Amino acid sequence: MSLQSDALLWDVRTFVYQHIVKTTQPPTVNDTAARFGLSTKDASQVYAALDAQHAFFLQPGSMNILIANPFSAVETPFRVQAGGKTYWANCAWDALGIPAALQGAAVIEASFAGSDEPLHLTVQNGTISGPAATEGIVAHVLVPFRQWYEDMTFT
Repeated sequence: MSLQSDALLWDVRTFVYQHIVKTTQPPTVNDTAARFGLSTKDASQVYAALDAQHAFFLQPGSMNILIANPFSAVETPFRVQAGGKTYWANCAWDALGIPAALQGAAVIEASFAGSDEPLHLTVQNGTISGPAATEGIVAHVLVPFRQWYEDMTFT
C-alpha cells in the first residue's frame, strides 16, 4: 500500500482519533509506526501528508500532533471533562465539539476572552446547560476563515 493511499491515510487518521479518545493525547509518530508496521520515516511521511490535508496539525518543525480538531494536545483555556477524562479544546467551538465527537456528556470549563470571567457549561443528551447557555454566548472569531490554517494555535 502506498504511503499516500487514501486507505492508509484514513486508517492512520482514525487511529490518531481513537488514541486521543482513549488516552487524551495523540499518538507519537513512533506509536503510529509501530501500529501500522511502518518505519519512523514512513510514518512521518504519512503525518506530513495528513498535516498538508489539514486532517490534523503538527507542531511546527516536528512530527508531534498539536491539533486534531476538536482536540488539542496541549493545555488550553478550554477544558472539557468527559468520560472521567480531561481533554483540551482549541477554542470555545471545539469545546462543544468534544462532547459531540465523544457522543456523551461533558462539563466545559473556560473563560470569556477579555474579562477572564469563568464559563461553565454542561452537555447532557445533546443539550447545553449553565448560566451562559440560557443567556446566550457570543463567540468572536478573530481571523477570517481563509487564514485559519496559517496559524492554528492563534486562530
